[in-house]
Amino acid sequence: MRASAFMSPFAANLRGIIMMMMSSFVFILNDTLIKLASAHLPTGQILVMRGLVALVLMVVVLLATGTYRYWRMALDRMVLWRTIGEVGATLLYLYALFHMPLANISAVNQIVPLMTTAAAAVFLGETVGWRRWTAIGVGFVGVMIIMRPGLSGFDVYSLAALGSMAFISMRDLVTRRMHPGIPTLVITAVTAIGVLVMGAGLSLTETWVDPSREDWLILSGAACLLMVGYGCVILAMRHGAVAVVAPFRYSVIIFAIALGYLVFGDIPDRYMLIGTAIVVATGVYSFRREQKLAARAAAASA
Repeated sequence: MRASAFMSPFAANLRGIIMMMMSSFVFILNDTLIKLASAHLPTGQILVMRGLVALVLMVVVLLATGTYRYWRMALDRMVLWRTIGEVGATLLYLYALFHMPLANISAVNQIVPLMTTAAAAVFLGETVGWRRWTAIGVGFVGVMIIMRPGLSGFDVYSLAALGSMAFISMRDLVTRRMHPGIPTLVITAVTAIGVLVMGAGLSLTETWVDPSREDWLILSGAACLLMVGYGCVILAMRHGAVAVVAPFRYSVIIFAIALGYLVFGDIPDRYMLIGTAIVVATGVYSFRREQKLAARAAAASA
């Protein structure tokens, strides 16, 4: 039974909102730590160091919960494709993160739900009406305003950010097609191993730096934050109504602007703010529209 069954709807939604905002803060704090580490550590080494800590934590959780008994499910073909999507997204996202303001790449990241909706229509044959197609188009206009094609703000790092979003959309589409019986912890463990292997391969082309104790603390903290973030997202979805809780994922932009200014001295310009407002508005509209259509479909089949 869901924990929210013992709460009033208001209390359940409030807890879900808090968990969603906590996950947004934790994830952007992880990005901040990784970006700090990138000042003197190469990308591959960062992925290996963080991946080792994350893998140790994951093994402990798998053993403690007994989920390791389902390891054969890790061989599922869809788990492999999802891992490829995660690995590609991680590599391109970090490449962009290390060269873009924190708030900018966080804003671009908010286009993922719209990209996933478009990809589901193209590749999975899901029905998407003209209103949501319009929202998708307007959302991409917002991203272009943030990146400013043809101006100094648009470069290979911006393309890497968009490429990362495409891989994330691929990952999410594959996740929809996965067997529901595959434990989340197994999927997460395979993902951690995949990113670790990718980091190890990338590190072969780099010159490793002797990490300091501070480096280990930063990357260990990043690994822990990732696990906490995933847990907060799960709790958010279990406690609150999705239609109420999900829009609060956009709080990550506020946290990104604040941390970008406090840690890196980044100040968002008007293009970034306008583009972000457009992306958030279209994302919230598209999500609300999906919920309304789902409610109608449920009522019709009742």
